[in-house]
Amino acid sequence: MVFQSHSEAETEALGHRLAQVLTPGAVIAYEGGLGMGKTAFTRGLAAGLHCPARVTSPTFTIVNEYEGGRLPLFHFDMYRLPDADALFDIGWEDYLARGGICAVEWSEQVSEALPPDTIWIRFSRVSDTERTITLEGVELP
Repeated sequence: MVFQSHSEAETEALGHRLAQVLTPGAVIAYEGGLGMGKTAFTRGLAAGLHCPARVTSPTFTIVNEYEGGRLPLFHFDMYRLPDADALFDIGWEDYLARGGICAVEWSEQVSEALPPDTIWIRFSRVSDTERTITLEGVELP
């Protein structure tokens, strides 16, 4: 499924829409460069899951956890990790076992560690304000 987003608010709305169909244990892999809307999309996911916390980029913490909603949300940033082994070192399998939603930025760094049913979301820049967002592995109503 391919979507056009003309603003941060539209990107968040798409994340909110995806949250409605997610089930426990879902893994979402983001692909796209800096400033493409990955964290904005995750804010929408959190809102759609009714997580009350403010969503921020996990660039320096590697993972941010948001609980208190329909499902917990674990927001990973793999930019600083050298490979999939480092992901396992921070407890990847434990996060998967917790039954929440794992949203993974810079997923190409750790693609071999992602399960086969991963939902892929690719962000590409059309202009300063417009993005093409492609979802694979899920259907939205």
